[in-house]
Order: sequence, then structure tokens, then C-alpha cells
Amino acid sequence: MRKDFLFRLLLSAVTALAVPAACAQSYPNKPVRVIIPFPPGGTLDAVGRMLAQKLSDQMGQQFVIENKPGGNGIIGADVVAKAPADGYTLLFNASTFTSAPMTMKQVPYAVEKDFAPVALVAKAPLSVAINKNLPVTDIKSLIAYAKAEQGNATFATGSIGSAGHLATQLLKRSGNMKYTVVPYKGTAPAFQDLIGGQIAGFIDPILGSLQYHKNGMLRVIAVTSSTRTPNLPDVPTVSETLPGYEFYSWYGLWAPAKLPDDLKQKLNAEVNKALATDMNEKLTQQGLILSPGTVADFVKFQRDDMAKSQKIITEGNIRVE
Repeated sequence: MRKDFLFRLLLSAVTALAVPAACAQSYPNKPVRVIIPFPPGGTLDAVGRMLAQKLSDQMGQQFVIENKPGGNGIIGADVVAKAPADGYTLLFNASTFTSAPMTMKQVPYAVEKDFAPVALVAKAPLSVAINKNLPVTDIKSLIAYAKAEQGNATFATGSIGSAGHLATQLLKRSGNMKYTVVPYKGTAPAFQDLIGGQIAGFIDPILGSLQYHKNGMLRVIAVTSSTRTPNLPDVPTVSETLPGYEFYSWYGLWAPAKLPDDLKQKLNAEVNKALATDMNEKLTQQGLILSPGTVADFVKFQRDDMAKSQKIITEGNIRVE
């Protein structure tokens, strides 16, 4: 009887060890939910849907986008944090996911504790857009304008703690400028007031301002990437005037924290495979910088970016009231 007990114990241990490998080999065997914690529309949603379609085609199961907006992304992200760590509930989100909680008093999860980074997908340079009627055509004249306004110049931000908000604060510090940051509930009303002249400037991913710039409705004076972007080749970088300045929004895929390593590696490989398809050309044409790499690469990138964001948030005393 004792031998039978020991045999059953050994068999259960071997079976438990074999489960992750078998799980990865058969994964996915049913549809996968991909939560985007913001409304449909916009760059995040467009990139997420493109990636989900590629993963569906490659892996033979549907990767289904579910938009769960609310709470500056908190509500949708919390769904993933509390989901089973089996690979069937994933989060596709922007860098606001890691930075916005630093500005809040209470968040129902901890980014590094409750989520497993799976793959960095793309980085998005931002544009420094200015009302077309202002005497501002480049970063140098923006600095002069802000100085003349003595703090009365206004910059919009689509949400507190977003990449655009942090880039605005970093520009303010790098250029030794004084201006007032005005929070909006989303980018659409911010662009509306920028075009209408109620706001002097707005920093946001390039795609948001590109058509307005081309139509002459506003003026993009600089981009926040280290090099000029292909969709705005004549627009200089901020760093051409303020050396060292660089900032991006970025997009990535996460899972609940305890997702087995083999599933993380499988999903990471499939994302990298998708980025090597026509996604590359489509996203590059939109000004995005594709960022394939390993799970470890993404972990390091996230950690470094969070440290940079925390420094900006602390120095700027950025808080959600």
C-alpha cells in the first residue's frame, strides 16, 4: 500500500511538471480575450486590433479585442490582473498603464507585481503641436514665447500621467520654460481647443496631429524621437535644439503575473513574428517604431521607462486630485 501511495505521489508530481509544456504546446485551444482599457478608436486600438488579427491568423484561434474603458485605463487593466494566468486573458495597453498609477493615491493592482510583461510592440514618437496663429515655428521660438508670456502660456494634456503629459513636463524642464498644463478628458477636445486658439500647445502621438498639420489647421514644430520621423521628414526633433531630449509613448502586451514562462515565450515569439509581416510597413508608415525583442528585453525596457517616468512625476509633483 505504501508503494502504491509513493507511486501515485511520484506520478502526480511528474504530471504537474509536464502540464506547462503540454499547455504551451496546445495553446491556444480556445479564443483569447485581449483587453484594451480605452474606447475604440485611436492609435492604441488600431495597433491592438492589427496585432490581434495577426495572432489569430498565426495561432489558429481568435484573439478577440474587448474594449473596457474607464478610470484612465484602471478598470480594464484590473480585469486582467484578476484573471486566471492561463494565457486566455491578455492586456494590450500603452505606456500610460505604467505611468498613470504613479500619479494616483490608490490603484487596485501593482504593475510590476500583478502583471507579466510579454512583448514590447512599438514606440510612438510624439509631436509638439502649436496653434497656427502664434509666433512659434520651432522649439527656440517656443522658449522665447513661453518666457514672454511669463507662465500664462497653456499646454493641453489628454490625461494625467499620459506619455504626452510627461513629455510636456520634460520639455518644460529641459527648456527652462514656464507654462500652465491644462488637463482634458481625452485628446479630441484638446485638439479642438488647440485649433480654436484656447490652448497654445499640445504634445501627443504624431498620428493625432498629422492630418491637422497637413491641412494647415495647426503647426507641428518638433517631434520627440531621437531622429526625424518618415511621416514628418521636414520637422526637426526637440533634441536638435535641446540635446538629450527624447520621449515616446509605447505599446505592449501583458498577461496576469503568474503566466507560465513557456506561454510567455510562445506569445512573445508570435508577436515578433507578427511584427515581421506587413504590420512592419503599415505601422512604420504611420510613424511608429516597431520594437521586437525578448521577454527579458521588455522587462528591462519597462523598468527603465518607469524609473524615467517616476522622476518626471516626482519633480513635477504630478497628482490626480
